[in-house]
Amino acid sequence: MKEDLSSLAPELRDKIIELAKDLEGANNASDDYPAWYNSKDKRIDEVEYCAWFIRKHPLKYVGCTFYDIDGVMSEDRLKKEIVDDLKPYVRTNIIRKANQIIELMRCEALCDELPKHTDRVHFKNGTFFLDKGFVPDKEFCANRLPVDYNADAPEPKAWLRFLDELLYPEDIVTLQEFMGYMLIPTTKAQVMLMLIGSGGEGKSRVGFMCKNLLGCNMNICTLNKLSTDKFCPADQEGMLLMIDDDMKMDALTDTGMLKSIVTMESKMDLERKGKQSYQGYLYVRIMVFGNGALNALYDKSDGFYRRQICMKVKEKPADRVDDRNLSEKLALETEGVALWCLDGLKRLVANGFHFTISDRTKRNQAEMRREEDSIMDFFESSGYFTFDSEALCTTKDLYDAYKMWGEDNAVKVRSESSFSKEMKQRADKLGIAYMKNVSIDGKTARGYKGLYANHTLKDVPFEIRKGA
Repeated sequence: MKEDLSSLAPELRDKIIELAKDLEGANNASDDYPAWYNSKDKRIDEVEYCAWFIRKHPLKYVGCTFYDIDGVMSEDRLKKEIVDDLKPYVRTNIIRKANQIIELMRCEALCDELPKHTDRVHFKNGTFFLDKGFVPDKEFCANRLPVDYNADAPEPKAWLRFLDELLYPEDIVTLQEFMGYMLIPTTKAQVMLMLIGSGGEGKSRVGFMCKNLLGCNMNICTLNKLSTDKFCPADQEGMLLMIDDDMKMDALTDTGMLKSIVTMESKMDLERKGKQSYQGYLYVRIMVFGNGALNALYDKSDGFYRRQICMKVKEKPADRVDDRNLSEKLALETEGVALWCLDGLKRLVANGFHFTISDRTKRNQAEMRREEDSIMDFFESSGYFTFDSEALCTTKDLYDAYKMWGEDNAVKVRSESSFSKEMKQRADKLGIAYMKNVSIDGKTARGYKGLYANHTLKDVPFEIRKGA
């Protein structure tokens, strides 16, 4: 350039050079570099970038998870957005730089917790308040549904027809309330739902519809894993629903975690791989599909059974032809099913979070419990013991009667220590009293007042058996 200008007159040459400098400055001024990029040093100001990013895309970081106004924001999606911002300015190690920014953003967006609203449902296009209806405004929440609220959505005829084939009419009400219950982050009802059948009835379609309604706010897991894997409960953090779509028939060895999750209303200890344990909230509800009742190896307590709603589905008609396109038809009715769920939620809330449970289901639950609880079944039998307000019976004699009943009915009985422990807890309900010192025929042992074992009358007169 200088060689080309050397032949020009000095004054003209100086003017051209001055004009070129002005143009260069103007070009530099027009380079609209963001405040977080230093064009001179070609460096990213990570602190300034985080502040800029959160201004344009508000974020909150709660319990190891990022949230934006639309709910959970995966780190992969966040990283993609950061990389797109950096591409014009960073050419090497861009992924490493994005990871560094994400680490800083955890601190910048850190929030103790997001509000857990139980009086509203957060839809994709706004918020539905249970008391005043829908508004298009959005607010930060832990769980935004991937479906729009549409007050004019048509009646979900395929869904209702499917339910009519799957459940008895009085049980459809219960399912409607539970599917409404899963839309808000609360465990006030303190129960899990089980759909029990022999197979092939279509129970899994209920899970498919739940996925349409909840999206990433639900996951698939098993009760056995939830009960035995110490990291599994943390996976349920922030989830509205967990589904076990094929429950194993193996008895649970430990029910403590399951009972805690179903009734959890405060923080509990959670642990993730490679990280320090922490206190977090779980409000996940549990839905189970299986071919038999849930049973525990050791826990036969009321606390275990009262946390379950077990509904038996209808038998599959032998001549029924399955509709292979049913899932697609149901998916088209998601907005209508959402309105159906809201009706169930309103009814549940109005009833103080007590579910409407049919007499059929109550009978089924009692029957299934008797099948799993041999002690209850024993006390509903006859011929092995007799209730008498003045009678005395040692724990050993009563256990011997229980074993005789088990042999006669081909039922595996519980251990002597387990039997003794359960009897102490159930004594009041049976109308008997536990006593540390029962004196019979000159012997003193632990036992009960209010009944006697019939087999003992062969050797001991009843007058003596009643005690002094």
